[in-house]
Amino acid sequence: MNCDYYMEEKVLPPSSLEGKVKETVHNAFWDHLKEQLSATPPDFSCALELLKEIKEILISLLLPRQNRLRIEIEEALDMDLLKQEAEHGALKVLYLSKYVLNMMALLCAPVRDEAVQKLENITDPVWLLRGIFQVLGRMKMDMVNYTIQSLQPHLQEHSIQYERAKFQELLNKQPSLLNHTTKWLTQAAADLTMSPPTCPDTSDSSSVAGPSPNEAANNPEPLSPTMVLCQGFLNLLLWDLENEEFPETLLMDRTRLQELKSQLHQLTVMASVLLVASSFSGSVLFGSPQFVDKLKRITKSLLEDFHSRPEEAILTVSEQVSQEIHQSLKNMGLVALSSDNTASLMGQLQNIAKKENCVRSVIDQRIHLFLKCCLVLGVQRSLLDLPGGLTLIEAELAELGQKFVNLTQHNQQVFGPYYTEILKTLISPAQALETKVESV
Repeated sequence: MNCDYYMEEKVLPPSSLEGKVKETVHNAFWDHLKEQLSATPPDFSCALELLKEIKEILISLLLPRQNRLRIEIEEALDMDLLKQEAEHGALKVLYLSKYVLNMMALLCAPVRDEAVQKLENITDPVWLLRGIFQVLGRMKMDMVNYTIQSLQPHLQEHSIQYERAKFQELLNKQPSLLNHTTKWLTQAAADLTMSPPTCPDTSDSSSVAGPSPNEAANNPEPLSPTMVLCQGFLNLLLWDLENEEFPETLLMDRTRLQELKSQLHQLTVMASVLLVASSFSGSVLFGSPQFVDKLKRITKSLLEDFHSRPEEAILTVSEQVSQEIHQSLKNMGLVALSSDNTASLMGQLQNIAKKENCVRSVIDQRIHLFLKCCLVLGVQRSLLDLPGGLTLIEAELAELGQKFVNLTQHNQQVFGPYYTEILKTLISPAQALETKVESV
């Protein structure tokens, strides 16, 4: 029996064939260890391998400054000395396991304290060693996660510098490489000069009514590089992402943008369905988080084919939603929808399949407003004052907003210097509020 079998963590579902095979192999190893220790005289060969592996894991968990503990572990688990004890049948497996437990209690993260304490009550050496390896495996992952978190800022900075350097190499060979990016930002600047402000700026987050489009055109707000970039990023969610004139600086993010666009589209339709449904069923049903969650699950699952078959998908949604509302009202002892109201509900829900549907259009505009505020103010501040009709999808919006912010922030960190040079040609010094692109 190979003593290395115990080292591998079981990460497969127990119900899978491979998971069952792995569990059988693990059990066979521990059964073999029990036979060895119960023999007369005891066979400590596998126990020594286990103790050697435990020693290596404990040392790997130490920080560089913990030299005293390193020396203590080396002395307590001196493999040459332990081999001699094993040869004379005097290896104290349970005693050594208890020492290991004490060391684990010193080294483990607080989240592992309870697991280590439970092991202290085990007196069978085989079961104790088995438990030790399970907890040590988790402690190793804790250390890996800690190391990754510690290195993350350095890795991110390296990634930014690397991506920028590679892009510069391409730009040196092809000076026209920023043409589409320039066109993209030019359009964003033009959009801002023609539209009223729709999101409070960072200096004043109170809601202020914006001017009319004509007023905005005649008295445009001073442009800032950050606001132009925000508008540019928002425009990408409306683009055909297969467009040949896609900004060169965002080519690597095209797939992620497509995923965000699909998620935004699904949320727009879902929020429209919920808004229409709530207007027919009142606050009693929609005051229940359980009912709302159930309706969202139903709607989400039925909207998977909406992109390819919108009319068919929304027809199924309308039938299921009206049925769910009818049954829930009945279960609560409330007046069920009349046949006229049911027909009206289903009709309004089915109209959501049309792109020009007024409810869908309003929801779409409000989600875009929310995303713009996320770029300017951050996700958490934007969630404090959600536009009407979006409160029922707050959690989903928070997830979408955070993904969008993460993507745009990294992109700005990499390509900020290029954006700054382009925007200098688009924004006159008299208009500019900022001197360079900043991460929003």
